Amino acid sequence: MNTSKLKLTFSMAIFGTIGIFVRNIPMPSSAIAVVRGFGGMIFLLLLTLITGKRISKENIKRNLLKLFFSGAFVGINWILLFEAYRYTSVATATLCYYLAPVIIMLVSPVFLKEKLTPRKLLCIFGALFGMVFVSGVAENGIPSFSEITGVLLGTGAAAFYASAVILNKKLKNIEGNDRTVVQLGFAGAVILPYTLLTENLAEIKLDATAGILLAIVAIVHTGISYALYFGSLKDLNTQTVAILSYIDPIVAIVLSAVILKEPLTVYSIIGAVLILGSTLISELPQKQKI
Repeated sequence: MNTSKLKLTFSMAIFGTIGIFVRNIPMPSSAIAVVRGFGGMIFLLLLTLITGKRISKENIKRNLLKLFFSGAFVGINWILLFEAYRYTSVATATLCYYLAPVIIMLVSPVFLKEKLTPRKLLCIFGALFGMVFVSGVAENGIPSFSEITGVLLGTGAAAFYASAVILNKKLKNIEGNDRTVVQLGFAGAVILPYTLLTENLAEIKLDATAGILLAIVAIVHTGISYALYFGSLKDLNTQTVAILSYIDPIVAIVLSAVILKEPLTVYSIIGAVLILGSTLISELPQKQKI
């Protein structure tokens, strides 16, 4: 395996562990998201300075409005995902979150002018059918309030992540590192006022363990993993990136069962296969007609 593949593999594996850490940080989701945004931004800025790279202020200015909204969407996506972890299992929240590619496919004809092919339509139906199994409807009928809340929060996170991806596709002439630094900063800046208005931060008490976990989320799950992720993309084709990206949900599902002891039923496995399989197939290149 070459260096770029290793970078992407490690970044996806790191992303897959974030639910375990967030679950054990006694802070509001919005406050964790603020720390993650600013912490990740500071780490990447320091890394940029250490490596002697240059951030293009001109390119940032040209894309500033899109960077602002995409950063805001990323921040809201974090809050919803972290809240989903609190209402349902890490595995279920992660699988709901991986509906983002399906949402992108659904809106791509309007926002990206991409054709919705029969294969993509079939993949959309497959993923939505998988949600019936993941949500627990197929197994137990109408799920509990907590479970359905977690599913809706995870799906909402997917919708905001999909929005951020679409806006990123419209950015022009800007390096991955530059866009990530600015978007993380905007994510933290947008969430901060909301957090100050809705949460009593004076009541938050972190012990040493929780403080370490929070630092890991900001530095490792954001700064290091984003640096590895964007550092690998330039040398890999789209198909390789699509396949290796599925390390994230697989790691999350395994850790959910092994470490958190969250039940993984046959229905959950069927749902996971339908959702992840459908999104993966949709991203693989189609054979050209001769």
